Amino acid sequence: MSEDVLLAEHRPPILILTLNRPQARNALNFKLLQALELALSEVHVSEDLRVLIVTGTGDKAFCAGADLKERLTMSDGEVRQFLSRLRSLFTKIEELPIPVIAAINGVALGGGVELVLACDLRVAVAEATMGLTETQLAIIPGAGGTQRLPRLIGPGLAKELIYTGRQLSAQEALAAGLINHLAEKDTLMEISLALADKISQGGPIALAQAKHAINKGLDVDLHTGLDIEASSYEKCIPTEDRLEGLRAFREKRKPVYKGR
Repeated sequence: MSEDVLLAEHRPPILILTLNRPQARNALNFKLLQALELALSEVHVSEDLRVLIVTGTGDKAFCAGADLKERLTMSDGEVRQFLSRLRSLFTKIEELPIPVIAAINGVALGGGVELVLACDLRVAVAEATMGLTETQLAIIPGAGGTQRLPRLIGPGLAKELIYTGRQLSAQEALAAGLINHLAEKDTLMEISLALADKISQGGPIALAQAKHAINKGLDVDLHTGLDIEASSYEKCIPTEDRLEGLRAFREKRKPVYKGR
């Protein structure tokens, strides 16, 4: 391959995927989209991974959104196909049975923000800025931005940001609840990995069910959400991991969870 547009680093039980198109500010083109689709398919069947971290190469940009130079060469049909696949990819990230952390190493725009929104947790460098700028190009966010951003920060601020295309500083994003933690450039991965390590110490089935209950519960009324929670809890009861957790507590040791 002449260009490795996506780098994968395994630090069991953590996987780091790095968008690697620094010359294009890690913008999303067809080649990177295909690489992400393949990587996600492998994550789905892995039995060893507990947490996924997504980041970008360099210290300037996490992801500048769609590659507009490539977009200029596309037909209307190709644009629709790209957006459909990108929307599907981000939904798959959101629905992965493991937690996903976005380590935002710089600017995130358009589809880059939509990728961030599909992740569970977000850590950003203090220099990062984020914005859904599509209306300034006479389009709208088309890979989940109009749906996930209001759910995360509320409709009022989300509408303002989408209508104006205004970019938030990392400090503003933290205050709005768009990101979870701020980091310095040289501590971004340290903080992200520490968060991933802490998460990975939990029971894999419990983490998957907690993620499912939260995500599905956001779209329904409280009564239905409580039913979803009860169903997710039920899936944890017959597991070996639950009994291991109880034994470890009694024996005052660290539990060894196997995802069974």
